[in-house]
Amino acid sequence: MTLEKVDINIAITDAENLLKEDQQVTPSIRAVISILLVVIRLLMAKNGMNSKNSSIPPSQDQNRKREKKTVGKRKAGGQSGRKGITLMPIDNPDDIETLKLNRRTLPRGNWKDVGYERRQVINLQIQRHVTEYRAQILENEHGQRYVAEFPAGVTRPAQYGSSVKAHAVYLSMFQLLPYERIQSMFAEQYGIPLSAGSLVNFNRATCEHLAPFENLARKWLKTESVVHADETSLNMDGKRHWLHVLSAQKCTLFGLSPKRGTEAMNAIGVLPEFNGTLVHDHWKPYYTFACTHALCNAHHLRELTYAHEEDGQRWAGNMRNLLLELRDAVELAGGFLPEEQAKRWRTRYRKILGRGSTECPAPVPDTTSPRRGRLKRSKSRNLLERLRDYEEDVLRFMERAEVPFTNDQGERDLRMTKVQQKISGCFRSEEGARAFCLTRSYLLTCQKNDIAPGEALTQLFNGEWPGFLLEKFKAFEISAE
Repeated sequence: MTLEKVDINIAITDAENLLKEDQQVTPSIRAVISILLVVIRLLMAKNGMNSKNSSIPPSQDQNRKREKKTVGKRKAGGQSGRKGITLMPIDNPDDIETLKLNRRTLPRGNWKDVGYERRQVINLQIQRHVTEYRAQILENEHGQRYVAEFPAGVTRPAQYGSSVKAHAVYLSMFQLLPYERIQSMFAEQYGIPLSAGSLVNFNRATCEHLAPFENLARKWLKTESVVHADETSLNMDGKRHWLHVLSAQKCTLFGLSPKRGTEAMNAIGVLPEFNGTLVHDHWKPYYTFACTHALCNAHHLRELTYAHEEDGQRWAGNMRNLLLELRDAVELAGGFLPEEQAKRWRTRYRKILGRGSTECPAPVPDTTSPRRGRLKRSKSRNLLERLRDYEEDVLRFMERAEVPFTNDQGERDLRMTKVQQKISGCFRSEEGARAFCLTRSYLLTCQKNDIAPGEALTQLFNGEWPGFLLEKFKAFEISAE
């Protein structure tokens, strides 16, 4: 860590050594100075953190520079060989306006009609559509009456249809619009007045319909070969809760808990029985589960950047370059490396860590004042020991094609939750937060299986399940009711 070309670590180390040698300093003064040096070290470490060398989001970078977009080798616009998408006229337009020539403006002659040239303008027409059902009433000579049966679900003189409910839930749960903005949109654009209570009821009904899906997602994820796990904090009525995500290539499940660790993961009901590979960011509770583990190398790259740039660790820069080269080599090889190539990469990996152990040694116990427990390590030393002790988990992507280099899948599924928190600030109730988790789980799963979120919600309110889910219900012998 440097500040105006002054190495802060060296300065603090020198101060600590002088403090030890000076016998005239009283114990109380020595303790105060030691605390101040620790605070300085912590503040300097935090000051050097940014989105490129830690998990801090780019929005919190101080004096963030807006980098110009790099100019590529290819020219702007469509590239040769690409399949273009051109807006084409349709055969059955909704309206046709015939434009006629004023014959009086034409030169003298015999003009005859030989056809027309057509051009189409596509506009959006937003309007409500009200269907009135009139049930026939028959009465006989004795005064008995029979009324025709209304369609299923039509129970009131006036009610919202499935498309209104689906669209409102789509705006709330997928586009993350607050209730007031949804109400404004429906009133101004569609001429449909919606109360906040109606929106709450729509979300609640969605949650009730999705009860079978939650059980299905649990069983589905247990059978996957690779599952990504991650968690993030959630503000619920001013209290911190934790949103956990388990994400596979075709399925997503969110779980909400006031706790972050193993107890919360057990409550979701997937990881205790999961036997595949769990990709995560080395949060220690994940290692309580007896499955194969793979670590997110995006986190390693950021930590290595910090160790190299802020702590001056050369081994960290070399390890970062190796991981990036290895990632590219795996991609070029089709997803995994042959055994002999993998051995050579492991040898390089271990050599860098060996040099790192010399450059960043473990702390030596002070025999004059023995302490119990593990000695405190620097961030760089902790990183080095983790890369050394969990080598198999760090490099698992190298030899198994289905294991990715990073945990981007899990982080990507969580990302929009942080957007929701920025927009709305918090969830007001646990019911609303759990409805959000379950609905997002369903919509992301449908999206991964090429079903648009709007279509998925419309099917749900029509009492139907997408075809791929019906197959899964049947395969896992779960009732879809």
